[in-house]
Amino acid sequence: MEKDNNKGGMVSVIAALGANVLVAISKFVGFAVSGSAAMLNESIHSIVDCGNEILLLVGNKQAEAKQTDQHPFGQARAKYFYSMVVAMMLFFAGGALGIMEATEKLFHPEHSVENTWLVMGILVFGLIVESISLRVAFKEINELNKDNLPLYRFLRESRHSEILIIFAEDTCAVVGLLIALMGTLLSHFTGNPFYDALSGVLIGVLLCLAALLLAREFYSLLIGESVTKKDLARINEAFNRNDISKLINIKTIHLSPTDILVTAKVDIKDECEVQSPEIINDIERTIRAAFPNYKIYIYIETDNYQEDYDSAHPTR
Repeated sequence: MEKDNNKGGMVSVIAALGANVLVAISKFVGFAVSGSAAMLNESIHSIVDCGNEILLLVGNKQAEAKQTDQHPFGQARAKYFYSMVVAMMLFFAGGALGIMEATEKLFHPEHSVENTWLVMGILVFGLIVESISLRVAFKEINELNKDNLPLYRFLRESRHSEILIIFAEDTCAVVGLLIALMGTLLSHFTGNPFYDALSGVLIGVLLCLAALLLAREFYSLLIGESVTKKDLARINEAFNRNDISKLINIKTIHLSPTDILVTAKVDIKDECEVQSPEIINDIERTIRAAFPNYKIYIYIETDNYQEDYDSAHPTR
């Protein structure tokens, strides 16, 4: 698992916001002078992305709220809520709306693409800016990926929702711009605006697929994901002691990318029961030492383990 503070992923969010503001302006200018369906779809995409980055910044600020009686663990999971909202915006505003606009022109291809070379120049400009933003995202992923996991595995195991969104948005932006550029070129050389409209539909489908995949991941994070298998093994190692006869059960959940709740039930050897408070405190210190960059809430209970323990305690 990556180790970083609560700011993990926010550098790429700010970089993406700056990039999308520049690109959105250029794309709307391109649409205004060309009437291109692909350019309109890309313009909508960039505007939605700007709104998404603002929501992520709001979510990050909300996640820093202090603990209260109503929210005893703070509001760190606000990041996951806002990330889910962003995924829905990407689907409905970025993907679905773009598909509807492009489909209209696909079945009514009487529209023409004007000022083609200016459009292609704007698309190339956008491609350069978005590539720089994607490079920033890659750099931050490398900083967070302390275990040097393959990219796909890191993205699957990462609990930093904002880096997942920015990586997906920047990747879709680069791919979408390439599709728009190809559609514009085909329409220019064939004189058929069908390819421009088709590229707009493809961009919308790409955004919808990305949004659905992100929503699935954020739903899992929102309801609560455990730590990774590797981190669970590190936590279990703290219970591998001579004074512990049995680790009865253990449960973990991410309250945020860097906040973890650990609950466990152990059977302490009879001759060591008088030292139970010291043993539990030592286990807690060991776990926290293994995750120095995380805030970890630990609750450990003692019990007497029996062979039929699981059937006798089905809810524990």
